[in-house]
Amino acid sequence: MEKEKVPVDTIDQDPDIFIPNVSVDCIILGFHAGSLKVLLSKFKVSDKWMLPGGFVAKDEDPDESAKRVLREKTGLNDIYLKQFYFFGKKGRIGLDENVEMLKRSKLNHDKVNWPLDRFISLGYYALVKYNEVTLQADEEYEEAAWFDINQMPELYADHKEIIDTATFTIRRQIGFVPVGYELLPEKFTMPELRCIYEAILGRPIDRRNFQRKMLSIGYIQPLNETRKVGAHKSPNLYTFIKEKYDEAERFGIQVMSNNF
Repeated sequence: MEKEKVPVDTIDQDPDIFIPNVSVDCIILGFHAGSLKVLLSKFKVSDKWMLPGGFVAKDEDPDESAKRVLREKTGLNDIYLKQFYFFGKKGRIGLDENVEMLKRSKLNHDKVNWPLDRFISLGYYALVKYNEVTLQADEEYEEAAWFDINQMPELYADHKEIIDTATFTIRRQIGFVPVGYELLPEKFTMPELRCIYEAILGRPIDRRNFQRKMLSIGYIQPLNETRKVGAHKSPNLYTFIKEKYDEAERFGIQVMSNNF
């Protein structure tokens, strides 16, 4: 997936455009090669990776800011997005790390001193189809890459806590969040769907029990197709019934249970 240069929030954010000390952090989740992935970014003046984020502009609602960040990082507009938590603990920002970033950036500290202040952040999680994402970053300032959610690098400040909180939130609401529908392609295998639930629940799931429950709910249907994955393996393919998921999203119908 090719990177493109696009405008992004940078370390020298304009106080005339953005609200001081208010940001959004986005946990962008995708599924690829049998594992749940999280999209991370990194300023080139920093040694640590962080969540894609940005500041709330004075003419934006927070949701609009999060959508802008997602569009800038993934190239996508229509994304499943939920605000899940407010992060504002004192001392949550890595002051020493921010001081070092300012030194490396060679910016005028008298004009750019917001990283040394306390600020609050609204956490959002987004579910995207991995193959539809085009990683985008301003190559002058930053990098962007996918990481296995269980094998992440050292993260900036409290961003590991933010990811853990998002995962815990999805885990608690897994009966109502259409994770498979949002993460998988139109046609998928039952093991792929099970891998997503295992990653979120943090434990293995019995294969036969999972398949039986998924089919009994009535939100997926088997196709008369298989996918060749090896010399002796051709798993059956399934698809989601979109109308059922739309109904669940609108009316809060429990589409799945975590009691596998």
